[in-house]
Amino acid sequence: MRGEDEESGRVEVERAAVERVRTERDLFRRLLELGRTDALEPFLEEALALIVEVTGARQGYLELRDPRSGDPQEAWSLSHGFSGEEVRGIRSGISRGIIAGALAGGETLVTHSAMLDERFRDRESVQLGRIEAVLCAPIGAHGAHGVVYLQGRREPGLFGDADREAAEIFARHLAPFADRLLLRERADDATLELRRRHRLTRIVGRSRALAAALEQAMLAAPLDVTVLLTGESGTGKTDVARAIHANSRRAEGPFVEINCASLPSALIESELFGARAGAHSEARRDLAGKVAAAEGGTLLLDEVSELGIESQAKLLQLLQSKHYFPLGAPEAVPADVRILAASNADLEERVREKRFREDLFYRLNVLPVRLPSLRERREDIVDLALALGERASRRNGLAPLPLSPSTLRALASAEWPGNVRQLENAIEAALIRAAGEGAAEIGLRHVFPERGGEPESGRPPTFQEATRAFQRELLERTLRDTEWNVSEASRRLDLARSHVYELISSFGLKRAAERRT
Repeated sequence: MRGEDEESGRVEVERAAVERVRTERDLFRRLLELGRTDALEPFLEEALALIVEVTGARQGYLELRDPRSGDPQEAWSLSHGFSGEEVRGIRSGISRGIIAGALAGGETLVTHSAMLDERFRDRESVQLGRIEAVLCAPIGAHGAHGVVYLQGRREPGLFGDADREAAEIFARHLAPFADRLLLRERADDATLELRRRHRLTRIVGRSRALAAALEQAMLAAPLDVTVLLTGESGTGKTDVARAIHANSRRAEGPFVEINCASLPSALIESELFGARAGAHSEARRDLAGKVAAAEGGTLLLDEVSELGIESQAKLLQLLQSKHYFPLGAPEAVPADVRILAASNADLEERVREKRFREDLFYRLNVLPVRLPSLRERREDIVDLALALGERASRRNGLAPLPLSPSTLRALASAEWPGNVRQLENAIEAALIRAAGEGAAEIGLRHVFPERGGEPESGRPPTFQEATRAFQRELLERTLRDTEWNVSEASRRLDLARSHVYELISSFGLKRAAERRT
């Protein structure tokens, strides 16, 4: 019997070893497929979803750091299945203790129940969240690259040895993939050197087209010369004007903007130069104009092409003499103000048509800076979408929601004739829709609701778009054939049930009965 037991034990050990090799090979293969992307955030999101699926966790959190900087403030953090409020709780509460322990010891930490574990049970967030099973593995040597944190189980039970091994395999193989993408991102960031030398906090993007425009803008920033910003509507001319001001000698002074197209021609001069009491029906008292408001700072004239000829003459006088006449004033007033102008119209064409003064054009066009359209900087769209999503969540007081990888790919391939402004509006509307339905992430149906969750395009579909269309059609047909039995559909498609549910959500698919209600 003893010999049989020993043989049985040996076979079991060998079987376990074979299973570990198979698991590691399968995880590595799937990470390799994900790692072919050029974008860091979509790769990390899909990698996190993969380990959540493999371990059977309910929720996951991934924190990735650049080992070259070592600054925790520069870490990327992503979540899967957590709300924005829960993520904040994770970072400040229980997970910070577990993560700190995993990073300090460089070892995986597992607790079957944080509520009962003496290391964590006294924390308020543990009791409020009733946190049970937790598995946390450091990424890279001694956690140099970050940590993966898994919480809860989809099925009854605890995190076992197999789950621990899977998390450690995942963490071990994720490090070089993430490192490679970090290196590529830094190498591909044409704006990196400019960002080191200048304050460009609101400017998002890393493309060469954007870098070329910023380089010209930063040349002009410290010189107090007049700058003319051109480019299509919505390309971010105001943000670049603010960057010029922030990097100028006038940075401590006011930045004032006036949209010349938004005011009636009868009021534009009063808005610009001010008016003395009685100069017109609205001037019951002395009114200060935008030039006075910008004293010691910068005045941006947006849509300057819309100024009337008389206003153009007064603006020319201001640029030439640094003096101006408020309406009804007998004497000129000195002005210490820098003028920046912006226009999406072709001012040279307006000059030829005698609609814009030639001498004023040359005064404004001392150093022209053209802002590229999104067609010219497609590689910036993903970064822009992520940044705009964060801004929209803060502006509306909503918890931040991640954009799904498929949504980011669709955003990058879609046409945006309204440029950054149109993209910003689409992201804000998508966030509101997703938050309204309690979704865990922003999906295609939230961004493109009027087109069934697919971006409009006047060009032939890319390989990814065609593949996605085929996936949607196949999934919808399979669900219909199985009468929406997700388990049977998963078996026929050879996919995990969790993956099928994610695809259903991503494509916005609903049963016929649900669509009728």
